[in-house]
Amino acid sequence: MFEIALSALLILSLLIFLGSGLWIGLSLLGVGLLAMAGFTSRPVGDAMATTVWAHTSLWGLASLPVFIWMGEILFRTRLSASLFNGLSPLMRRMPGGLLHVNIMGCATFASISGSSAATLATIGKVTVPELRKRKYPDRMAYGTLAGAGTLGLLIPPSITMIVYGVTVQESIGRLFIAGILPGLMLAGLFIGYIMIWGMVTEEGRRHREEPASWREKLQGLRELAPVAGLVVAVIGSIYTGIASPTEAAVLGVVGALAISALQGALTWESFRDSLLGATRTTSMIMLLLAGSAFLTLAMGFTGLPRALADWIGGMDLRPWMLIAVLTVFYIILGMFLDGISSIVLTMAVIEPLVRAAGIDMIWFGIFVVLVGEMAMITPPVGFNLFLVQSMTGRDIGFIARAAVPMFLLMVVAVVLLTAFPQIALWLPDVMTQRN
Repeated sequence: MFEIALSALLILSLLIFLGSGLWIGLSLLGVGLLAMAGFTSRPVGDAMATTVWAHTSLWGLASLPVFIWMGEILFRTRLSASLFNGLSPLMRRMPGGLLHVNIMGCATFASISGSSAATLATIGKVTVPELRKRKYPDRMAYGTLAGAGTLGLLIPPSITMIVYGVTVQESIGRLFIAGILPGLMLAGLFIGYIMIWGMVTEEGRRHREEPASWREKLQGLRELAPVAGLVVAVIGSIYTGIASPTEAAVLGVVGALAISALQGALTWESFRDSLLGATRTTSMIMLLLAGSAFLTLAMGFTGLPRALADWIGGMDLRPWMLIAVLTVFYIILGMFLDGISSIVLTMAVIEPLVRAAGIDMIWFGIFVVLVGEMAMITPPVGFNLFLVQSMTGRDIGFIARAAVPMFLLMVVAVVLLTAFPQIALWLPDVMTQRN
């Protein structure tokens, strides 16, 4: 009974903090402070200082600001135009036409940025005007862009995976490798949906573009070469064991600076803005991690995670039933929080349950990132929906309805990932055997 009352009090306190407009990281610190000061005998000041320092100075976090900086550099280049020019000749003859550029462009940029927002904004600033000019239906153009932008969370290098890996103390390199096949699977589902639309609807058949010449295709491949080289340098170096994630991030920054310089986009102003943008994003994530770490410690001292784990363990849920419950839980949570916030807010309680159920934490990381992607297109606080709204001027309700098919395809991806866990685990297992 005590645990139920304490849980209700802490949840109410968190809602009050968040409702007052307090930053999420500070809200987590506040709830942890309330729990530890009010319900334990542990000195609060020493515990907070030690925990916050220990969890924000981990070596695994060293790659976080570097990957973020790489994305910020690339966001300020003309890479979006290069991606569109390179992918258009290869994609436009497919059923669905240039809508495929939304998917493949986002998948490609996601593999070198790690950020959903940067991915969507970079690709959208070129594809939105081009698709409008060619009179593609807004519903398809904006819906596929909102959905494809979420690939920035799943396809490595993913900032969300770094946060998850540090939070549960799992290998970031294995998480990166585990995200490759699920990311390609989700992109394939999106492409399949566009192809079906392009073949079975009259509107879709009208937008079958003329085939490109071999010269145009070769020119397109030349435009894509710098991006392909950067992907190989970052992901290939991790997969082959040549570099750790942190070292691969440094390679990525060097490559991003080289691309920016070759395109003539590297100026003192763009360099400074990229550093400031990376600093702001990193500071926000570090505050979230600090708040989450202290709340985890406080919750541990109160005994709530153990009590909750015992309660759910007594329900004798099978692993797939637990995953189904957590899917619904994270979808509901995603209506109000972004993916990273959802992970750091809940992992103190969820991690013991998942480990007790015998679920592989690498697999669960891919699952929770995939469900976190749903939060990006779930109203009322779907961040990708607001990004697309700011780029297009359409109302949020229209964009949310346009993104519904993409949301349902993500549900299909969760089902496939649960039914066939090797989609996420096969590549990491291969990498382990090779090493």
